[in-house]
Amino acid sequence: MAEGALVIDDLVTPNLGPLQRQILEHLEQRPVNLDPDALIQRAITRTGLSDFGSEGFRVRLAAHVDAIDADTGNTNLNRLTLRNRIIRLLCSRLLLTDLLARYPEIRDIQIKKPIIVVGLPRSGTTHLVNLIAADTRRRALPYWESQEPFPLRGQGPDANGIDPRYARSLAEHDIVRQTAPHTAAMHDRHPSAIEEEVELLDIDFASYVLEWHARVPQWRDFYLSLDQDSHYGYLRTVLQALTFLRGPNHWVLKSPQHCEQLAALTKTFPDATVAFTHRDPAAVIGSAVTMLAYGDRMRRRSIEPRQLIDYWAERIERLLRALVADRDLIPAESSLDIARLDGNEPAIVAELYARNGTELPEATRTALRRHLADHPRGKQGQVRYDLRRHFGRSADEIRSRFEFYFRRFDVRPQR
Repeated sequence: MAEGALVIDDLVTPNLGPLQRQILEHLEQRPVNLDPDALIQRAITRTGLSDFGSEGFRVRLAAHVDAIDADTGNTNLNRLTLRNRIIRLLCSRLLLTDLLARYPEIRDIQIKKPIIVVGLPRSGTTHLVNLIAADTRRRALPYWESQEPFPLRGQGPDANGIDPRYARSLAEHDIVRQTAPHTAAMHDRHPSAIEEEVELLDIDFASYVLEWHARVPQWRDFYLSLDQDSHYGYLRTVLQALTFLRGPNHWVLKSPQHCEQLAALTKTFPDATVAFTHRDPAAVIGSAVTMLAYGDRMRRRSIEPRQLIDYWAERIERLLRALVADRDLIPAESSLDIARLDGNEPAIVAELYARNGTELPEATRTALRRHLADHPRGKQGQVRYDLRRHFGRSADEIRSRFEFYFRRFDVRPQR
């Protein structure tokens, strides 16, 4: 770990500041209603629209809400955050359906030869996708757009040219920086940073994202029972609509969820080039649960470190077993396994572009080098994580369940 790395001494027994306590205490007196019908009506009122498209989403919305309600450890702040997120997803669904009705030609837009980054969370996927997004010939998904992909009708940039969706995202980012200041060192979701398109998949209430927000094993099981072909098809429609609003149509995408959905991914994007990022699972899990535990100081009534690491060790194993089983669905000529990113990114991107059949002119190479210089990994600081101290597990204990992964890919344990 880098010299001067941040140590969060109160990770699992948080010492909250006055502002954090004030927010939690204030909201504790406000019940948060997650009745699906009320949430649907709120979205209808906000958008002035009522057509959600296929009505099948209602079953998935109900399962989504039931899983949240079953988690009694949530603070009212987290319940309110999740309520607002659901309303936002419902609004996006209404706005997409309206946009498709007004411009049916959207469905004819081709998503051509995307580059898709697939790998464990905390394995360099964010770093790589932000680098590729520096190529202005490609379309990517900034965080602000992932949260509100479609503008309300009649709502455009202000007199200064700032999209109100960006302004809202920036205000939320500022609040997070105040209430959870170390978040930036782990996963800084600045509005302009590139985010996962799995957020768009959740407009269809069909992704694993909720698992990162709450303890929802029943949602995990429900999500894993879904036929993802139709939901990934919905994702493609969302990308078509975003391309219509703001091209180009050569996307760069990424999500860890794709590890266990490669069949649906390949059917949806058959001409994609896929970059698989690999990292020692013990390091991934240590980083992930440290980030989650830190966020839980505001999300949960108490931190549950053993439950947290047991859940995510099993969850990462499930993702990797699916990846090992299905990796060969992606032909070698249109994919690349990446065991190490630091220092060799230009060569990796050049190889990806070659397999994608896309030229890499000098102007683009210069833009990529500039991005690397301006965005070194760890720019916001680094957090030191300690599996034994905080979670009661050693890295070797965690690694012992992943021999199948080490055998399949050229991944070295991170000592």
